[in-house]
Amino acid sequence: MLYIGKPVQLFIVALMFLTLPVDGQRKQKDARAEAAFEAGEYFEAIDLFKNAYNKVNDRDQKTAILFKIGECYRIMGEARSAELWYRKAIRDEYQDPVIFLRYAQTLMINEDYEAAAAEFERYKELVPDDPRGSTGIESCQAAIQWIENPTGYIVEDMRYFNSRERDFSPAFVNESATEVYFTSTREDAAGNEIHGATGQNFADIFVSTMDRKGKWSVPVPVESLNSEFEDGTPALTSDFSVIYFTRCKKGKNQELSCQIYRASASGDEWTNPEVEFDTMGDSITNAHPAISPDGLTMYFVSDMPGGHGENDIWKVTRDNQQGPWGEPKNLGEGINTPGNEVYPYVHPDGTLYFSSDSRIGLGGLDIYKATQDETGGWILENMKPPMNSPADDFGIAFEKEQERGFFSSARRGRGNDEIYSFVLPPLNFSVAGQVRDEKTDAPLRGAKVRSVGSDGITVETTSDDEGSFRFMLKPATDYVFIASQDGYLSGKVRESTKGLDQSREFQATIYLASTERVIDLPNIFYDFAKWDLRPESMVSLDNLVETLNDNPNVTIELMSHTDSRGTPADNIELSQKRAQSVVDYLISKGISADRLQARGYGETQPKVVDEKIKEQYDFLKLGQVLTESFINQLEGPELQEKAHQVNRRTEFRVLSTDYIPKN
Repeated sequence: MLYIGKPVQLFIVALMFLTLPVDGQRKQKDARAEAAFEAGEYFEAIDLFKNAYNKVNDRDQKTAILFKIGECYRIMGEARSAELWYRKAIRDEYQDPVIFLRYAQTLMINEDYEAAAAEFERYKELVPDDPRGSTGIESCQAAIQWIENPTGYIVEDMRYFNSRERDFSPAFVNESATEVYFTSTREDAAGNEIHGATGQNFADIFVSTMDRKGKWSVPVPVESLNSEFEDGTPALTSDFSVIYFTRCKKGKNQELSCQIYRASASGDEWTNPEVEFDTMGDSITNAHPAISPDGLTMYFVSDMPGGHGENDIWKVTRDNQQGPWGEPKNLGEGINTPGNEVYPYVHPDGTLYFSSDSRIGLGGLDIYKATQDETGGWILENMKPPMNSPADDFGIAFEKEQERGFFSSARRGRGNDEIYSFVLPPLNFSVAGQVRDEKTDAPLRGAKVRSVGSDGITVETTSDDEGSFRFMLKPATDYVFIASQDGYLSGKVRESTKGLDQSREFQATIYLASTERVIDLPNIFYDFAKWDLRPESMVSLDNLVETLNDNPNVTIELMSHTDSRGTPADNIELSQKRAQSVVDYLISKGISADRLQARGYGETQPKVVDEKIKEQYDFLKLGQVLTESFINQLEGPELQEKAHQVNRRTEFRVLSTDYIPKN
């Protein structure tokens, strides 16, 4: 990554020294290490802190140094080493609670999610007001699930771009996406100094071009943009005529000061880069520019006062492309957290992408997609694996109108960033279904099957000898599959491809009920000796409403049955009232009364055991009639009650199929 300055720490050792009773000689022993750390020279600070650790005797100073060494390794992206030194600091009872947050974060990067969750829990207990504790716990749970269910993106190492050093933050330079700028610390970089934060060269902007055969050229420096300082994170306007990038210079106190620079295209070169805007002078970091397609909004990263965390994403706007930028505006808590939000990018369609280390994710920096709702609020989506990994993932760039591009990741470890390509292959959706008899489960040949999509397209086919049918489906579409055949009620099933990011073949079975047979209405319940419908009956009856609406030429008889207990007369009366309660419900849902008849059969038609009943009650035999005498012979009141329950049922049968609706 481009090191834009030291993140704000919750605990600074230098402040602790003001309150600890240590002498001046001890202060001097780690002063150089502290100065290097404060200047962001983490690579140099590690050796200085290790040397200071061996020279100080105070226990608090020693544990503070252990923590600072862990911080250096974490910021440099070396999570394995950071975990080791944080563990040492915890072992020696480092007092600031932030140690548990940092330790948990490195455990996540190292994919030890169970241990990380425990450390986030400890931090949450000690600092309940910091949302990063709860977010970390949720992240550990989500990461495991996401890794097991990756999205459909294909990610590959861009070996043409990558070197042994850091390579990151790609940007397309032309309309055809055949020229790419990116940031690198490789040996060809112009700067002759070693970056104190990384131990590598100062970064420069490099370019690679793809030829007609699809092969990328050897990257070379973009000399008109590079300097002896740190240069990188390029962003271009939609017409590729202006480039913005970050340049970090060393100030008088040797700290790197980062600002956003601008250059315009001049033939095959760029004009001399100039500072685009300066919010608050050299003491404030402004970096990682991202320009909107219309050129009127620039997003960038800054640690200026008024933010929500260590580094926030801000924006400036202007009235026209030649006009001045307005005052910086923080994107707010919808985007920013107490941690780091960095590397914004604006897709050609206007969607904002960025990376964060303090939202629900897999560890380190994760890439997020941000869109706005009708009220202007932000809706965030983690890009998930394989786009994101437990390590740092950032600096994404898309080809125009393509779900394809490049991004940066440290997933191979060693603290090095590399560039990866990504592509989401075209999604292929289909449904393979069968039409079957609801009672016998036999396949129905020659049934008409219609596919009705929410896009307004209807396709029709006929089931084959096996009752099978097949349709190709479109992404982001709701579907209803409707089957019909003479002698059967029409049936349907629903599927949807909305929200799916992987190709899929759906399996669907449409069961049709014969108009010649009595049809069960499952789960129609009444209280004992009452005919009022219980709430749990409504689901089954609503399905019947839908069936009647799908078959508008059908009239039916609602048939209610009781068990054999009670007098025959009472049972007839009770069952009639129960059947009528069903009819009344259907009428209340808009079904015409002249399509419905209610009839109570009392105990006169005991149920005959079919395959479904036998499957549910293995003590009953296929074809057995559940008469009162048979039930009384069953062993024990429990089995007898189950048999009585089977007899207490509501059914319907088709009376006619030529009803003509009055409307």
